[in-house]
Amino acid sequence: MFLNYFLFALGFVLVVKGADWLIDGAIALARKFKISEITIGLTIVAFGTSAPELVVNVLSSLRTTGELVVGNIIGSNIANLGLGLGVAGLIAPLVVKKSIIRKEIPMGLLGVILIYLLAAHPGKSPEILTITRFGGLILFLGFCFFFVFYLESRKKG
Repeated sequence: MFLNYFLFALGFVLVVKGADWLIDGAIALARKFKISEITIGLTIVAFGTSAPELVVNVLSSLRTTGELVVGNIIGSNIANLGLGLGVAGLIAPLVVKKSIIRKEIPMGLLGVILIYLLAAHPGKSPEILTITRFGGLILFLGFCFFFVFYLESRKKG
């Protein structure tokens, strides 16, 4: 029992320290290549913080525990939006350009709507939603489109 608490505490400390290193490295990278912090946040930091979730989701998919995958994604989004933005906003004001909000929020909402449309199958039970491999491919291509769209829009200024 003690070992479980110890491993949890150790894991928490390592996650916090790893996040500290990730942020320091991302800021240094942004300054070295003269890239905006928002671009680094949407790329390097986003991939770095999402990698553990991706591993959990892939392993859960292989074990056919789809509810864990969906719960992980929804819980992560709630934590990132409510806890992450909330605590950061309590510590210091968050200054963000309106143009970024106008682009990112509609894309996020479009993603949520797309997930629902891909999961809801007419004629099947409304309590059971399934995202097929085709749906997964559409979502992955949507992510690729957003990523390229964002990087191209940053080049234009």
